[in-house]
Amino acid sequence: MNFWTSLVGKLWATIICLVACILITMALFLLPYIDTNFSNNSSDIKRLFTYTAIIGFSLTTFFGLFLLTKITQPMQKLISATEAISKGEYSTRLSIVTSDEIGKLANTFNHMAAELEDNIRNLNQEKEHLASVLRSMSDAVITIDKAGHIVLTNPPAQKLIPMWKDIKWDLEQTEEHEASTLEKVPKPLLDLYERMLQESADVNTNVHVKQGVWSVHMAPLYGDEDIRGAVAVLRDITEEVKLEKMRQDFVANVSHEIRTPLSMMQGYSEALLDGMAASPEESQELIQVIHDESLRMGRLVKDLLDLARMEAGHTDIQRDRLDVNELLERVYRKFSVRAKENGIDLSYDKKTVDLILEAADEDKLEQVLTNLLDNAFRHTPEGKQIRIVADRIGEGSTSELQINIEDEGAGIPQEDIPFVFERFYKADKARVRGTSNGTGLGLAIVKNIVESHEGSIRVISQLGEGTVFSIRLPVECHKC
Repeated sequence: MNFWTSLVGKLWATIICLVACILITMALFLLPYIDTNFSNNSSDIKRLFTYTAIIGFSLTTFFGLFLLTKITQPMQKLISATEAISKGEYSTRLSIVTSDEIGKLANTFNHMAAELEDNIRNLNQEKEHLASVLRSMSDAVITIDKAGHIVLTNPPAQKLIPMWKDIKWDLEQTEEHEASTLEKVPKPLLDLYERMLQESADVNTNVHVKQGVWSVHMAPLYGDEDIRGAVAVLRDITEEVKLEKMRQDFVANVSHEIRTPLSMMQGYSEALLDGMAASPEESQELIQVIHDESLRMGRLVKDLLDLARMEAGHTDIQRDRLDVNELLERVYRKFSVRAKENGIDLSYDKKTVDLILEAADEDKLEQVLTNLLDNAFRHTPEGKQIRIVADRIGEGSTSELQINIEDEGAGIPQEDIPFVFERFYKADKARVRGTSNGTGLGLAIVKNIVESHEGSIRVISQLGEGTVFSIRLPVECHKC
């Protein structure tokens, strides 16, 4: 800082001018006295003025140094401390200890700096706390400003926004988005945002994006009693919606499956009670129908209970070393009689002799093969072929056994293949019910049993040409 532009420099210059004015005034008034008493000695006059000037300027200099020490230096320290505070050094303090106004100013500054440091620390802690909460949330959180631009997002939202941004909602929004330098939220959230602005209240809705369903809750953010933006919380409820749909379908399918046998049992029992049977043979026929329908209901309830236990993880599996070749030979012989009766060519093709599973449940796997072959027989017409093919794939700890059940039946449409392992799939239009006594739960049970053996099952089908169910089971069970 330039000395002459400081407060002390200005005071010093003012005092010097004042002293000079006083000396000139005094000289003017003292000239007659000087002329009278010092007319014969000019050197005394010069000496008098010299001493007076030296004393005056010495006093002003001393006063200036006093002001420099007491005012300028403390003010420079205060300015330096203020600059340090403005740069974020909130721990800066002044060490000025005086009892005057400068000391009081220093104490007030230190108190202000301490309060500011404490407030900044609390704000940073709150900011870190809020950031931790946002990071730990599994729901996506998006903050939107008044223009509809994204201001803040948490990690789930950072993954979601790019996926939604790639969707071409409409041409107008795409052009607007390309012309804007700020990232705008997708169209579903913008529509909800406009609705929130109109209602000035929280809004909720479900947003369907491609195959996903999102529950969105949007709340306004206020600033000076005006809405300055909004915060939206998005929760992925796709699985919940699917489970609810499955529950509704399950109730509808169970009701459909039970209603038919119940109606038949009720109708035939009423016929017996009303004495409509004209002969013992007719009575026996009605009783047999009631018995068959009761067995059908019993199988349905048993399969439902088995499937429920499997899906809950309570599958009772007795794992032992199993020769799959012997199992397939036994299943093949069991269905050979049925193949002859239906005029179907059943064959068993063993690609290799080494068909050993180190840990498997023989009864459960026999149930799997029985269900698949039963389906194949029910959908394969007379004169066609059903093949059982077994082979070993790979070597060592990663080797697997592959079992294929191939038929030349009606086949399954491609759009229905993803649903074949769902419960009550036989009620779908892609399958023919005919005179089947199945419960529609067989393939769902098959899939659970295979997966409990760490295996996988898939289906390949061509409409009108046939279907292939392919099972792969690891030779060594890694979770046993």
